Amino acid sequence: MRSQWECFLQNQGSWHGSFTTFSPKGQQLKDIPSVLTIEGLDDNRKIRLTLRYLPPEQAIFNRVLEYTHLDRYLMFFDTGAFSQGALQWAPYGEFGAEFGLIEGNRRLRMVQLYNRESQLKQLTLIREKLAGTDTPERPALTLEQLLGEWCGEAVTLYSDLRSPDIYPTHLKLQHHESNRLVQQLTFGTEESLRTITSSAKIDGSILYFDEGAVSTQVLLLPDGASSTCPITVKPGHSFFLEVGWLWQPNQRQRLIRSFNDKGQWVSLTLVREHKVSSGHYIKG
Repeated sequence: MRSQWECFLQNQGSWHGSFTTFSPKGQQLKDIPSVLTIEGLDDNRKIRLTLRYLPPEQAIFNRVLEYTHLDRYLMFFDTGAFSQGALQWAPYGEFGAEFGLIEGNRRLRMVQLYNRESQLKQLTLIREKLAGTDTPERPALTLEQLLGEWCGEAVTLYSDLRSPDIYPTHLKLQHHESNRLVQQLTFGTEESLRTITSSAKIDGSILYFDEGAVSTQVLLLPDGASSTCPITVKPGHSFFLEVGWLWQPNQRQRLIRSFNDKGQWVSLTLVREHKVSSGHYIKG
């Protein structure tokens, strides 16, 4: 694997896009065009980020960040995919994370933010393409596009910096006639092999996984994006934040930031998967 610094450098370039803010139920609140330039300085020993917000009929706002090292809250994968965010969830404090996925000339980033009552406050979807390229963004994600069987590979990085784990994944998504989504996820190898079955209520472009102690919501969003996270984070329960990107009809990436029952961030997982069969309707 590349070093974390080398992985960061996979994101170099001038990225043109926009910051689109959504309510917890997926209602678009505002959209601000943006240009993010990431460049290596001093033979790539320093990295500078220059973010320009370009709100219509308002003053341009610039933000500049420089990096000479990476802190533990920020982790990258070989592809340039990354996540940064809180190391610890705690009651009565704001909480959130940013996720970034990259494929060719396009990037998809998302910020999931919680308020002081530990309730999902808002989502910000950031769709970007390299300057001078014309790769189109994907249509809004639909449930039909997700139904079927997906096979892939996961890489898990750990917050304590132990060696990464690499293992196969198999995801099966089916639409039940009771208007529920049935999901079966199998991952790991040999002794560590696990299968988790769950189901969600389908409500338009929102899926509610409401059977566990912590209710989790999936929002289907523009550019093939999806946001998966708890509606409310509860003390004493493990949880995860996830962002998905259907960047081709049969190709998907997912980033998962996992927290234990003490609210501590423990791992970051990148899943790259492809569809092996289409979904179907389940009766009974």
